[in-house]
Amino acid sequence: MENIREDIRNVAIIAHVDHGKTTLVDGMLRQSGVFRENEQVQERVMDSNELERERGITILAKNTAVNYKDIKINIVDTPGHADFGGEVERVLKMVDGVLLLVDAFEGPMPQTRFVLSKALQLDLKPIVVVNKIDRPEARPREVIDEVLELFIELGADDDQLEFPIVYASSKDGYAVYELDDEPQDLKPLFDTIIQKVPAPKGYLDKPLQLLVSSVDYDDYVGRIAIGRIERGTIKTGQQAVVCKKDGVIQNVRISRLYTFQGLRRVEADSGSLGEIVAVSGIADIFIGETICDPEFPDALPFIDIDEPTISMNFMVNDSPFAGREGTFVTTRHLRDRLFRELETNLSLRVEETDTSDSFKVSGRGELHLSILIETMRRQGFEFQVSKPNVIYKDVDGEIHEPLEYLMVDVPEEYMGVVMEKLGPRKAELVNMHSANQGYMRLEFKIPARGLIGYRSEFLTDTKGNGIMNHVFHGFEPFKGEIQGRQRGSIIAWEDGEAITYGLYNAQERGSLFITPNTKVYEGMIVGENARLEDIVVNVCKKKHVTNMRASGSDEALRLTTPVILSLEQALEFIAEDELVEVTPKNIRLRKRILDTELRAKSEAKNRKAQTE
Repeated sequence: MENIREDIRNVAIIAHVDHGKTTLVDGMLRQSGVFRENEQVQERVMDSNELERERGITILAKNTAVNYKDIKINIVDTPGHADFGGEVERVLKMVDGVLLLVDAFEGPMPQTRFVLSKALQLDLKPIVVVNKIDRPEARPREVIDEVLELFIELGADDDQLEFPIVYASSKDGYAVYELDDEPQDLKPLFDTIIQKVPAPKGYLDKPLQLLVSSVDYDDYVGRIAIGRIERGTIKTGQQAVVCKKDGVIQNVRISRLYTFQGLRRVEADSGSLGEIVAVSGIADIFIGETICDPEFPDALPFIDIDEPTISMNFMVNDSPFAGREGTFVTTRHLRDRLFRELETNLSLRVEETDTSDSFKVSGRGELHLSILIETMRRQGFEFQVSKPNVIYKDVDGEIHEPLEYLMVDVPEEYMGVVMEKLGPRKAELVNMHSANQGYMRLEFKIPARGLIGYRSEFLTDTKGNGIMNHVFHGFEPFKGEIQGRQRGSIIAWEDGEAITYGLYNAQERGSLFITPNTKVYEGMIVGENARLEDIVVNVCKKKHVTNMRASGSDEALRLTTPVILSLEQALEFIAEDELVEVTPKNIRLRKRILDTELRAKSEAKNRKAQTE
């Protein structure tokens, strides 16, 4: 007979970026007594990764647990961004319900749609939490209608459409059932979770089955497999087997077992049905594998992870400044690091290429790959990357390409320019309605390659007032050619140090990316030309000193403020014949062929080949 664990609830929190998900978990941890009264606690305590704290987005899925009325609530905090969809899909296997967190002003956004559709497919019980009801411009009732429309659009069944609603302010730490209730604490949210999220069901007395949904690493105990016990009981020291993805069965011993309590992993002697546990002592265990009883090696099916949509080449740095700023610079370092990333980053693919010092890395989007690049440079790696390219699929002899669902909120006066710019990028308008306070919401289907390089243009066109979000939509037949970058590069003529005088002459040609005293090398990109073609400029040029004095000529030369590109902007800017050089201290742009003469010969050869 099936057992029901009434003392456990497993729930995931899903939301769009910046809708207050991590802050809500902070409040739940505080009010359940996880922290001592006088304990100093960082804000957004679940965003433990330095990059997450800086950008205010959750990148890695994490586990925590709180106790309420003798019931343990395991909470999984999931990333809100679709580029980390691989993280989302696997952690949903560990839970029975989801808290769908929606901003009381913004309403449901594209990333909400993505994660919610995955949760509904897995038949998880949704609870809608309308957050930030304390915002002056909050419109919770309209937002509930929008959420209902989204559920219907995603094909939710009648049971899922009867979702419970809780209104909350995660910043102030309270939740209410109705908007006019007196706000006190998060008790209504805890009670709703316990009443509405199904308790784990299964067989306690049958042989062990544990599906590994996440893998962590610890310098002391090595790899740690995290997953939910689907059947039976697991004990420290017991013999078990791992059913690998390729069908191989490996004998292992459970050396240590942990459960989650607050933000810590607590060592335990045993765990049983429905619990989320961490297991150490299995050296080469991977996500998607099943830990079983040795007598009954019975593997569980694992969810299919959406495939990558964008790829780029990671190469060993061969610029004149190679090896000066990084600790890990060789092919072996780069190869080991990329293949190590595959162990925990499910939606990533790494392939060897024809040359030994270059690797093709494919991911779920530009942000997915740029986070990997940023993480590696902070760890001391130095390397180069090429322009991102979309991955095409052959479906019955026809080329299909990845499409994104793009949602744009813009003030009405900028609507025309946005639609005008998206037209040549093959965007197709799907929906248009007025949002709030003079804003219009435009929804498009657009090829993924049409979005590369668009964000910076969009912010310029809308004078920084536009909000743009997109999510993977699916593969559709190839939409036709899209025109590339409309401006050329300003390229350094020689090795040396940029001088104010040389930069002053260069800035007449376009916008600069560097400041005076920046070290440059021949072939390095120092700015964007106002015209289509590339131009070579001597930014190291000094003014000739003469004994003649002319009035006004010796006044300080005024330089316009340079555009300092972020990593994402650099990846969006570069053309096919350019690379981004990434080191722990700098992000530089360069031509693939640095020598000016060789580059000119190569371009002439390409032009000749095209005309023929």
